[in-house]
Amino acid sequence: MKCLVIQPIHETGIALLRNSGIEPVLCPARDMATVARHIRDCDAVITRDAGLNAEAFAAGDRLRVVVVHGTGHDPVDKTAAALAGVVIANTPGTNSRSVAELALGLSISVARRIAAADRVVRSGRTGFRESASFTELSGKTAFIVGWGAIGGQFGDMLHTALGMRVLVYSPRAPHTGSHTRVATLAEGLAQADLVSLHTPLRDETRNLMDASAFATLKRGAILINVARAGLVDEGALLASIKDGRLAGAGLDVYSHEAPSGPLAAFDNVVFTPHLGGTTEDALRRTAEAAAAHVVTALSGRMPETTLNPEAWRGASV
Repeated sequence: MKCLVIQPIHETGIALLRNSGIEPVLCPARDMATVARHIRDCDAVITRDAGLNAEAFAAGDRLRVVVVHGTGHDPVDKTAAALAGVVIANTPGTNSRSVAELALGLSISVARRIAAADRVVRSGRTGFRESASFTELSGKTAFIVGWGAIGGQFGDMLHTALGMRVLVYSPRAPHTGSHTRVATLAEGLAQADLVSLHTPLRDETRNLMDASAFATLKRGAILINVARAGLVDEGALLASIKDGRLAGAGLDVYSHEAPSGPLAAFDNVVFTPHLGGTTEDALRRTAEAAAAHVVTALSGRMPETTLNPEAWRGASV
């Protein structure tokens, strides 16, 4: 049995596959044309943000399971998977602590202008302390949009470490612990000093932060997005930064053009290159979980995180 690994994963995941009698096939490139050439004779696929498209599914003559290394599965073509009778599983929660910690780091970096200060010091310029304003987060109000594993940990972190009041907007979450749930997005935005996005990208959440949302936002708030780029209308974000309604933004996800576009001119906007789940700890946990799902599926058992159980055939290959 073979598993195509489209993008590099931690060596412990590769070892788990080998020790289970499954040969890892390391794809030389992540583009789908290359993937389609290497997917033949493979029983499973582990993919990250490259996903898997219809062309690759069509070429997978033995494919039974696709496992997403991480939570987000948007780039995997669900229609093609259904037509091919292939189950899709993901690994939610394995990197949640790392993503939550990055959200905390971005929040403090924006509030204290850490990235901009570093650039100024390296350039030899002086006067930065007098040229910008800085703020504390302690005791203020945080608004968490999406109360899953990451949002929940981040909200608890802000409350415990900084004494922040935490508001939650998450219609699908069954409970929010001791934190206050708000009925609408607008209700939370109007009160928040810090807004952090942790909701999946769906039709109803695309451009969730649009011009109307930014207009509702409490003046001087900070925006953090470690979830999905499509949650934020970047044109509206730019306008809000320009007019000073938004004090700054920390973005781990964004459009391809954003870091070299108009947003890049503002030193109160911090970009990180999708670092959320890339700690050594999270990469190990996620790779091991992904490999374990492959082993489970090829042993004839449906992975517990299967996203399309209707496609399960129930037989080992």
